[in-house]
Amino acid sequence: QAQLVESGGGLVQAGESLRLSCTASRAIFGIVSMAWYRQAPGKQRELVARIQSGGPTNYADSVKGRFTISKDNAKNTVYLQMNSLKPEDTAVYYCAASRIAIATMIHEYDYWGQGTQVTVSS
Repeated sequence: QAQLVESGGGLVQAGESLRLSCTASRAIFGIVSMAWYRQAPGKQRELVARIQSGGPTNYADSVKGRFTISKDNAKNTVYLQMNSLKPEDTAVYYCAASRIAIATMIHEYDYWGQGTQVTVSS
């Protein structure tokens, strides 16, 4: 069984919105930070947003003001609300979990979802 499962991706036009969800298995212990990464063809995987267990969040400059990361502890789920989508947001989006509170590097994330495709047309 997958430890992190993403959903909510799809095809939208520029300016529209999508909401991604990531549900974590309760078999995962010690997680204090979760994040959304994305990877477009020919590009490196990049950090989009991060949320710590205490609530603080961080965003890539390219998505500030447009994307919002949030969590529902009761549902063991993290969300990424994406508004005002642009063609350059097109990528596979991955959910990740870390035992480091301020993890910013890929190797600091221990668990990854399978990815969900987001495509934004011009």
